[in-house]
Amino acid sequence: MTTSQRERRDRVIDAAMQLAAEGGYDAVQMRDVATKADVALGTVYRYFGSKDHLLAASLASWVELLYIRFSEHPSSKATAGERVLDVLYRAQRALGTAPVLGAALFASIASPDPQVVACQQQVISLLDAIVLRAIGDDPPADVGDRARMIGHVWYSALTGWVAGWSSLERVASELAIAVGLLLP
Repeated sequence: MTTSQRERRDRVIDAAMQLAAEGGYDAVQMRDVATKADVALGTVYRYFGSKDHLLAASLASWVELLYIRFSEHPSSKATAGERVLDVLYRAQRALGTAPVLGAALFASIASPDPQVVACQQQVISLLDAIVLRAIGDDPPADVGDRARMIGHVWYSALTGWVAGWSSLERVASELAIAVGLLLP
């Protein structure tokens, strides 16, 4: 992508995130995104084939920003388990400040839309990288498997929060149990 194409794509993502933060998943309409981003509707569809694709790409961008932030400001906790919990709790607090946006983004990532699959893979890879970086040096031999399982537990618990049958406190509790079992 050229710089101007990347800037337009980023404006579209920003517009979608603003609309989702204001009104949730249903508030994100492609025409409204185009208007808010000050681009043609065709431009939105050039980058994103569906609303789910757009919101899933927005989630991937958000997780990428988390990865960068955590790389710049890593956890200073003593053990691998404490560091993992610290960075994931920080991410969870960020989600908790915008619950309507979080619900919209997580709803999209579960979509069966084939274009969402690449975003799903990007989010998984970034979450694995966040956890692996937090684990740090001298990891267990099966560190990749452990990181992936922690990511799965976190995603599953967050899905319960988004669906309304769980709280962020319960998400934190389930995450602490998983990390305690996998990184004692």
